[in-house]
Amino acid sequence: MDLLTEPIISFTILLAIIFIVPPLFERLKLPGLVGLLVAGVIFGQNGFKLLNSDSETIKLLSDIGKVYLMFVAGLEIDIDQFRQTKNRSIGFGTLTFLVPLIAGIVVGRLFNFSWNASFLIGSLLASHTLLAYPIVSRLGVVADEAVTVTIGATIFTDTGALLVLAICVGIHAGDFTVFKLISLLAGLAIYSVVILFGFNKAGKEFFRRTGDEEGNQFLFVLLALFLASVGAQVIGVEKIVGAFLAGLAVNGVLGNSPVKEKVEFVGSVLFIPCFFVDMGLLINIPAFLKTLSSIGLTAAIVVALIGSKLIAAFLAKVLYRYNLPQMLTMWSLSLPQVAATLAATLVAYEALNPAGQRLINENVLNSVIVLMLVTATLGPVITARVASALQPLPAKNWETDSLALWWQSYGEPTSSTREPNDAENLLESLSIPKEGESSSKSFTVVVPIYNPQTQRYLIEMAAMLTSHESGRIMPLAITKAHIHMDDPQLISSIEQSQQRLSMALEISREFAVEVSPVIRIDDNIALGITRTSREQNANLIVMGWGRNTGFRARLFGSLIDSVFWSAHCPVAVANLLNSPSQIKRILVPVDSLTRLTIGTIRFAQILANANQAEVVLLHVCNRYTPAQQVNSFTSELSNIVAQGQLQANTTVETIVGDDIAKVIIEQSRNFDLVMLRFVRYRTSGGLAVSEVTTQVMKNLKCSIVLLGEPQSFPVMSKQGYRETRKGTGVLGVQNL
Repeated sequence: MDLLTEPIISFTILLAIIFIVPPLFERLKLPGLVGLLVAGVIFGQNGFKLLNSDSETIKLLSDIGKVYLMFVAGLEIDIDQFRQTKNRSIGFGTLTFLVPLIAGIVVGRLFNFSWNASFLIGSLLASHTLLAYPIVSRLGVVADEAVTVTIGATIFTDTGALLVLAICVGIHAGDFTVFKLISLLAGLAIYSVVILFGFNKAGKEFFRRTGDEEGNQFLFVLLALFLASVGAQVIGVEKIVGAFLAGLAVNGVLGNSPVKEKVEFVGSVLFIPCFFVDMGLLINIPAFLKTLSSIGLTAAIVVALIGSKLIAAFLAKVLYRYNLPQMLTMWSLSLPQVAATLAATLVAYEALNPAGQRLINENVLNSVIVLMLVTATLGPVITARVASALQPLPAKNWETDSLALWWQSYGEPTSSTREPNDAENLLESLSIPKEGESSSKSFTVVVPIYNPQTQRYLIEMAAMLTSHESGRIMPLAITKAHIHMDDPQLISSIEQSQQRLSMALEISREFAVEVSPVIRIDDNIALGITRTSREQNANLIVMGWGRNTGFRARLFGSLIDSVFWSAHCPVAVANLLNSPSQIKRILVPVDSLTRLTIGTIRFAQILANANQAEVVLLHVCNRYTPAQQVNSFTSELSNIVAQGQLQANTTVETIVGDDIAKVIIEQSRNFDLVMLRFVRYRTSGGLAVSEVTTQVMKNLKCSIVLLGEPQSFPVMSKQGYRETRKGTGVLGVQNL
């Protein structure tokens, strides 16, 4: 028996490819996605013949990856941002859908494709993947209307492209009448309502009843995905349509939850990479080289896409009176063709009519792969250059230096997911007391303690903050719960917690601050920390940092991840090599002017003020950034520092460098502490744009404080908040 035909052998080879290939390509500064496609070619019928696209194992995993990719695409569309600019999002969505659709039809007819195939080619160009979203997020221009309109337009373009795909595939199947078309559209409309509203309502009810049972919630989401996919096939449309609608349906149910993270993680490390490997298996090298040698069709498709997206952005500029940087940003954001385009292309390529003819041939398939590689590279590069010209959050009225006032709004949940578009709205949202009034609650810092070797430094840091804010420290010891409350192990654990609290109390008394030690019995340590902080209306959680980056932490999340997910207030994670009282120089990398950035600066200034230390705000820009833009940002940052009332010595330093992580690491050698923001970005497209935070944290030789916001009031949209793991090759975009 041929071992290569064994499903377990094929699966093992796939796992080895997914594990090894993407990191190798990323070391070569190439996208891991390209590595998966190349691996498919090398191990397929044109290479070592170890994998066969026709095998049941590959078909199953690729099909799951295909629907998973479209599910994640629907899951990551920000419905709230769409609602904010609904009319203009629909307007731009219509333009950036119809213009490329028409361009694709023209290209198809010019190269003698049928009307049906031409419409299908047009639909492949009509959608877009928000691959460059992390870049505009890092630049702090997400609140710009041009950006939010482009994000909102995604829901329209993806839905429209999938609808055209469903009709074209149905027509290609043969015996397709007007009556059948009307029946298909009516069935699709009813099906869409059932999925979008039924699944959303059922999901909210299920999540409400199950509470913290993440395992069952994860299974519910997967069941919703595959039920929607099967339902789509029942009514006669492609399963990726159902997967996309399922993503939209559970979008509001999951929000920024650990379950969403697990759902995306499973797809990013297994199923979606299998889909891209299968795409590589389908590439016929002789046919691919022939397509490139007669480059007419490929060039026409690439030029049609780039030109039509530019025309759509120009029409939006004229219609809505946007400026040139806004127009170019909309164009670059709508350029990348990855998720919906690749999934739809594979569906069209595999669609056969009764005569056995494909809807699109190998030339179109190969041209779309080239299109994906070109636009996935070009889009983010252009975005990085043109979006920097957009106006970030203006720096005015940042004069308050109280952490209690800066973060007191985190004490109450808010449904807002919009980043404030100016400083006045920001301060108003923080509900800062009027002159003569005092805050209704004391500034409280919760300090979870477990390791006696690190708790002194954590208590010292908390004492510096509470001393400045005239607040209190709350040392917290969590004891894991047992079934019986008189269990000897539980009693022993409580005694150990009491000993740790006694040590914390002695340390706290050295700093003459109010101390309120707490012991909590809880079955979940992370939730025990966040529940206590919520019950006590804490303003900040200061905790130690355990560098747990193994596979288990990636899959199930570390303690720190869980605290960030569930906390109602900001969290400071510290890895302190020396006493905070010995810190004399603090480095704060700054790349945008957002709420969290300002809070990070104030945090550093308070620590510096206690030690008469120096704070350096480091802004790293690439060589292509216009000098006017650099000067404007530096001026805004200097104004923030000047408006503050703290006596800490704070300077702004700008360095030109293409490798941000390398610059930060080199500069950190002369500092005692580096303060970073804890931000996660995700895209469904699948290219690693950068890994700044990861590289910096791995190579720093000094103390580190990682400051992050609660999920109840994210600084960006639903599309993420902490850096994704390195090496998946599919979902990986990390920035400071």
